[in-house]
Amino acid sequence: MSNNNNDTNDEVARATAAAAKDPATETIFDKLLSGAWPSDVVYEDDWAFCFRDVNPQAPVHILCIPKVRDGLTQLVHAREDQKDLLGHLLYVAKEVARKECPEGYRIVINDGKDGAQSVYHLHLHILGGRQLQWPPG
Repeated sequence: MSNNNNDTNDEVARATAAAAKDPATETIFDKLLSGAWPSDVVYEDDWAFCFRDVNPQAPVHILCIPKVRDGLTQLVHAREDQKDLLGHLLYVAKEVARKECPEGYRIVINDGKDGAQSVYHLHLHILGGRQLQWPPG
C-alpha cells in the first residue's frame, strides 16, 4: 500500500495517457473478465464483478465493475437505460463494503482525466480498513 507523491504523479500520468486512448480500446478489466488475467474475486453476479485492486491504496481496496461496458466508460457517459445497472453496482459495493470494512469505508468513482481515471471502464473503488483522511485529493 502506498500514498506518496510519486504514486499520485504516476496515477495522474496513467490517467492522462488513458484519456488519450480510444475509449473502445480493450482494458485490463476486459482481460480480467475474460479470465485471461487472474484476479482475486470478492463478488460476482450477472451484472457486477468485484475484485481486489492489485495496487491497493488502503488495507481494503476493491473495485466493482459492470460485466458489460456497453459504452459505460465514464459516469459522465451513463445513459438513462443504465440506471438499474448503476443502482445495482452501488448496492453491490455497499454489500461488499459492509462485509470487508465493518468500521466504515469510502466509495469513489474517478471520472475523466482530471478525476485521475486510468481505466476507461466505469468502476467503483471501495476503500477502507483504516481511518481515511479528508480531503482525499
